[in-house]
Amino acid sequence: MAEHDLTAKLAKSMDRHLVFPLLEWLSAKELYPEDQIQQGKLDLLNKTNMLDYAMEIYTQLNNRDPPQELKERRTEVVQNLRKLQAQADSIVQFLSDENLVKQLKQEKAQNLPWLQREHNIGSEQIDALYQYAKFQFDCGNYSEAAEFLYHYRTLSTNSERNLSALWGKLAAEILLQDWETAMDSLTKLKSVIDDNNFAPLLVQLQQRTWLMHWSLFVFFNHENGRNAIIDLFFQERFLNAIQTNAQHLVRYLAVAAVVNKRRRNVMKDLMRLIEQESYQVSDPVTDFLQCLFTNYDFDGAQQKLQECEQVIATAGSLSSSHCAILPSWAVIIPHIGCQGCV
Repeated sequence: MAEHDLTAKLAKSMDRHLVFPLLEWLSAKELYPEDQIQQGKLDLLNKTNMLDYAMEIYTQLNNRDPPQELKERRTEVVQNLRKLQAQADSIVQFLSDENLVKQLKQEKAQNLPWLQREHNIGSEQIDALYQYAKFQFDCGNYSEAAEFLYHYRTLSTNSERNLSALWGKLAAEILLQDWETAMDSLTKLKSVIDDNNFAPLLVQLQQRTWLMHWSLFVFFNHENGRNAIIDLFFQERFLNAIQTNAQHLVRYLAVAAVVNKRRRNVMKDLMRLIEQESYQVSDPVTDFLQCLFTNYDFDGAQQKLQECEQVIATAGSLSSSHCAILPSWAVIIPHIGCQGCV
């Protein structure tokens, strides 16, 4: 079912680090030749600081030692990491002391003079913490990155950097599979995007598109995710983003709506969306629903259900829902059939 694989489309709106779990899933499902998957990983790794991993994959692919260029880049990364670590050392030491952290005020503006006076920590050290956290993330040290980005956001008054830090924190939490914290970061990020009315419309559109793509990891792993994705994706500005930039996300919204028996009231709106986007979106999931709700073609729906099973089983973001999805969909067929006979 590689022809229905959405990885390439999803990757365009994701941080490159978030693409690694998708490639791992494709590898496990053997949808593509393994050497193609490994080459895809290597292409991504070459744009990060995860050079040990890059050299390992290069050796596996080519049966020879990695080029000198990669080795030199690794040396440079280690040097830069040590430099950034030294620049951020004072604030990292401060943050490692729980008693000192508890003395911080909720109002950021009150913290800066106190930090400068009592601990010789100013805006330069706070900026160093951001750079150090960002570098740690690019090295694949997601736990340290999430922690330092959290602390940076509690100290920094730079709104642009705070937004960037929140994106990075969310990505790190997704990669750590910390779904509860990731859901909280996702909610905060949505609020920031919604409140930033002065941003150009294209920027707002892009940010909402990114948020919906990143949210798939959270929504299909968090216990309340099936409700949350419906609530988010059907909001007017996010629905506009789907119709403008990301029609392929209709598949994920459809899955969540069908699985969630308590939210079947959204099926009418979902079918309207599918009909509107049918000229651009056609896969077994949307075709299955059209067979049922538009064409009342129950034999066709049964056939599409088999294809849906294959599509969902190979969709990484939906994998945890696989066992719940198909029984729910199978039950719909006789239910709709009875309605059609009345």
